[in-house]
Amino acid sequence: MATMTYIEALARGMWEEMERDPTVFLIGEDIGAYGGAFKATKGFQAHFGEERVIDTPLSEAAIVGASVGASLLGLRPVAEMQFADFVTCGFNQMVVNAAKTHYRWGLPVPMVLRLPTGGYIHGGPYHSTSPEAWFFHVPGLKIVAPSTPYDAKGLMKAAIRDNNPVIVLEFKYLYRRLKGEVPDTDYVVPIGKAELRRQGNDLTVVTYGTTTGFVLDAAERLAAEDGMEAAVVDLRSLMPWDKDRVLEAVRQSGKVLVVHEDAVTGGVGAEIAATIASESFRDLDAPVRRVGAADVPVPFAPALEEAVLPDTERILAAMKELARY
Repeated sequence: MATMTYIEALARGMWEEMERDPTVFLIGEDIGAYGGAFKATKGFQAHFGEERVIDTPLSEAAIVGASVGASLLGLRPVAEMQFADFVTCGFNQMVVNAAKTHYRWGLPVPMVLRLPTGGYIHGGPYHSTSPEAWFFHVPGLKIVAPSTPYDAKGLMKAAIRDNNPVIVLEFKYLYRRLKGEVPDTDYVVPIGKAELRRQGNDLTVVTYGTTTGFVLDAAERLAAEDGMEAAVVDLRSLMPWDKDRVLEAVRQSGKVLVVHEDAVTGGVGAEIAATIASESFRDLDAPVRRVGAADVPVPFAPALEEAVLPDTERILAAMKELARY
C-alpha cells in the first residue's frame, strides 16, 4: 500500500483503468504534453500515446460534445475541464445530450467529466466555483465527491466503469494538501454509498469533499471542549446520495447539521434537509441546520475568501449551537 496525495490517487485510478480497458481515453485542454492544468495527467501521453490522451482546442463545448459522441460509439472518454467554472460552456452537451440519451434511446453513455472544483486557493470568482447544485437537479447524471485519496482512486475507477455519465468533483484544495494510504490493488468505491467517518450520538453532521476535514476537526474540538460526540457522515456520492445512511444517523442523534462548501441557497444541503424533514421528522429534536458559503461569488482577496467560505470555526460554532438546542 502506497501513500499518495489526493491528485496522485485520482491519476492512479485513471491510469489503471486505461491499462485495464483499451476503450478508455482522456480528452481535454493541455492534458497531453503539458500534463493538465494541475498535472493530473502528467506522463499519460508519453505512455498511452496521442490517440488515447487527446489535446483539444479551448472549447469545453467541443470536449463534452465529442465525449458524448465517443461514448455512444462504445468508448469510455474521461473529459477534463481545467476548472469546474468553465463547464458552463459545455452545459448543453452535458445536461441535454449526455443526461437524456439513455432515457430517450436506451443507450449507455459511459463518459466521465472531471471538474476541478471549489475554492480555498485564492483563485477568485472565475476559478473557485462549486458547481454540484447545477447538475444535482438533472436526472440522468451521477455525481461523486471524494474526500480522501482512497475514495479518489476508488470512485474514479467506479465512474469510468459506469455506463451512465458521471461527474467527478475533484476538490482542488485537497489536491496536494491531503495524503493517505491507497491500495495498489484493483478496487472500486461503490457509487451511492456514504461512509461514517466518526461515531457519535449527540448530533450528526452530513458533509462531503473539502469540508469533511473541517468537520472532523470541529468534531474533535467539540468533544474536547464540551464533551459532546458528533457522528460525521461523508456522502462521497451526491447523486445518488445515501439516504438510508443519513436517516439512520438522524434516528441515532436527533440533531443534524449539513455542511458543504457550496452556497447555502439551493445547495445539496437543502435537498438533504427537506428529505429529513419529510421522512424522519419525528426523529428530530431540533431543526436541521446548514452551513455553507455565503451567497456571493468567491472573492479573490484571501481575507474575503475566508469570510465567504465555511471553515472549522464556523462549523464548530454551529455544532455547539445545535448541541445546546
